[in-house]
Amino acid sequence: MTTLLDPVATQEQRLPKKVGDAYHGVGRRKEAVARVYITEGTGQAKINGRPATEHFAAFQDAPEYLNRHLMTPFYVTGTVGRYDVRARVGGGGPTGQLEAVRLGIARALVGVAPEFKKTLKDAGLLTRDARVVERKKYGRRKARKKEQYSKR
Repeated sequence: MTTLLDPVATQEQRLPKKVGDAYHGVGRRKEAVARVYITEGTGQAKINGRPATEHFAAFQDAPEYLNRHLMTPFYVTGTVGRYDVRARVGGGGPTGQLEAVRLGIARALVGVAPEFKKTLKDAGLLTRDARVVERKKYGRRKARKKEQYSKR
């Protein structure tokens, strides 16, 4: 536990937590926040108590996109079908939620086996995408859009 006197956390304290028999990871993207738990299993993914394909209905036209994006951490580490995913996600839209769950899965996998960290980091799956919507400024129509200039 870090204290005010010792603000530097040890490597062991930074690893994802084990909650019961599951490993826990938190992922964020835009306004979406996902709490992800992975356990030994058959490779099923449940998001908010529903199958992933049902929760992410916006991607029904492209199920391969959903599967490829959501399961990328498992493909990179070679653990496809070995873990079940259970996630609670809220806020944002479908893309933000999908990427938040993916980050949560990657962080939880590091808790399962710390040797996955280099592989996941090299694939860019442990980096939080910090891009968020820019605020609207006063005197403008949107964040950057201005009134059309008229010389006369």
